[in-house]
Amino acid sequence: MSAAGDDGEEEEDYMSDAFLNSLQDVRPGMPMPRNVKQLYQKEEKQKECNVKNKQKSIKEVERERRETVLNEALGNGNKGFAMLQKMGYKKGQALGKKGDGIVEPIPLNLKTGRSGIGHDEMKKRKAEEELESYRRKVLMRKQNEERAADDFRMRMRSKKEELKLEGDLRRSQRACLQLDEQKGVQTAREEWYWPATDVQKDDEETDDDDDDDDDDEDDQGEELSTPDKLQILTSYLRGEHFYCIWCGTAYQDEDDLLSNCPGNTSEDHD
Repeated sequence: MSAAGDDGEEEEDYMSDAFLNSLQDVRPGMPMPRNVKQLYQKEEKQKECNVKNKQKSIKEVERERRETVLNEALGNGNKGFAMLQKMGYKKGQALGKKGDGIVEPIPLNLKTGRSGIGHDEMKKRKAEEELESYRRKVLMRKQNEERAADDFRMRMRSKKEELKLEGDLRRSQRACLQLDEQKGVQTAREEWYWPATDVQKDDEETDDDDDDDDDDEDDQGEELSTPDKLQILTSYLRGEHFYCIWCGTAYQDEDDLLSNCPGNTSEDHD
């Protein structure tokens, strides 16, 4: 509060901006009194602080106020809480007739962005769909890789079995030739019972070049598969010579063969 002087004028406020500005000498290089300088600096800092507080956005103030209120437990001043208490509800008790409902109020999720209503849900749903699509692609790629690996293993197994069958057939043909010659047989029961000679190979190539054969002759000359040939030839060796190519033994008679040979297939000898 300022007091009136002898001349009736009010005394100046020494903390006012007008008084501080009047003490500043605008001339460059002129020193300022220390106490006046300190007061001036203090006033400037106070102004900066006030400006910073004013610059605090309304959204930040609202957010801080909202978080403060939401973090506080409901009290008797809340109308909904007061109504529950009148109906017999006690603080900390779960809702519901059997007391198996919620204890805390449903959280309040306020929309703070500028996007339209439903945009966040649509964005979330789109992200989930993209994630699910990515998972399906990964799963499909994994399944394709496993299927390709299985196909490769099957091809290799089939190729290995085919080579084994061809090897067993060649062994059977050599054994058949040797055993037939030991019995004085001059001609094989079937041409393919014995290993093919160079002359037979040349004749087969000549027959392949001849295109004038009838369809009936083609049907008769149709070759059996390797498994069929092997089965027929091993049966012939067992029946005529009591010989098993997988045992590598010529037995004395049929009873000796049936008693000591595990079976008439390669799997029986594994």
